[in-house]
Amino acid sequence: MHPSSEDDKNLLERVLAREQTAMADLFDRYSGMAFSVAMRVVNDSAQAEDVMQDVFFQLWQNPKSFVSDRGSLGAWLAVVVRNRAIDVIRRRKPSDSVEDVVLPASTNVAAEVEHRTMIEQVRKVMKDLPPEQRESVELAFFEGLTHQEIAEKKGEPLGTVKTRIRAALITVRKAFQT
Repeated sequence: MHPSSEDDKNLLERVLAREQTAMADLFDRYSGMAFSVAMRVVNDSAQAEDVMQDVFFQLWQNPKSFVSDRGSLGAWLAVVVRNRAIDVIRRRKPSDSVEDVVLPASTNVAAEVEHRTMIEQVRKVMKDLPPEQRESVELAFFEGLTHQEIAEKKGEPLGTVKTRIRAALITVRKAFQT
């Protein structure tokens, strides 16, 4: 269940009144989200905890820093935590030389570029095919119809459909051999 802006407003009024239970309630409500955001940025649980605690302490010290007209308390906290975490990263003293740092990538960039280039090449070749061939290939490969289903759908002989698809595939193959 998401807290309402009215709940957040009451909570901030209690923080302004210096109620310690209000700060505990605020922490209970938003610490998970704040830690998650910090962790995604700094990728270190101890530093993520420090960032989160700094932000909550800042809010305790200056609850008027949140302006409710600008958005929800949760969104504001997420932005403040993210910015503070980025500051932590910027202040880090690199212990490794830049040449030794390996940044992990979730995808193989070279393979992804090659894949996208190939897709663009196929699209171009498909666009240049005669309309009858392009339509038959699209029905077979993108809609999953069998040659027989395509022939029935288009009202054409099965041999004609097979010939069109074969000719289109030969054209596509030739485009990749050059």
